[in-house]
Amino acid sequence: MGGKSKSSETLPSFTNSKARHKFLLGDKFEAGIELRGSEVKSIRNGKAQISESFARFVKDELFLYNSYIDEYSFSNENNHEPTRPRKLLLNRRELNRLQSAVEASGKTIVPLRIFFKNSLIKCELALGTGKNQRDKRQDLKKRVAQREAEQALKSAMKK
Repeated sequence: MGGKSKSSETLPSFTNSKARHKFLLGDKFEAGIELRGSEVKSIRNGKAQISESFARFVKDELFLYNSYIDEYSFSNENNHEPTRPRKLLLNRRELNRLQSAVEASGKTIVPLRIFFKNSLIKCELALGTGKNQRDKRQDLKKRVAQREAEQALKSAMKK
């Protein structure tokens, strides 16, 4: 009978908006993140960012670099470092698949978002290949054409 239930709480989700602009994304994976207690509290408060982050293999283990999780203000002097590398947790089969794709075809592992799944914090990863300037321009042209078509359709429906 006490406070709010977990389902009614709105938990934050952090997305990497630059990822879809910079990379052609392929297969997606869902990984757990090895976090400390103060990091979890800070994420629950909505103080994290993954826009410049990337994933890299170190000795057959996958780590998330450059992700920023703000220090928790109510923690003691043993607070976490905001940009420390964080281990990503995947099945060995998925790790082998990712590692072979990165080594063989020069792809990059891009974090797309950090979100809550039940009471766990997960990271959505994707295999991506970098876009060149021409690809970025073509995507922008497609988006503008789509927006104009939707506006024309909307104005035609009003008449």
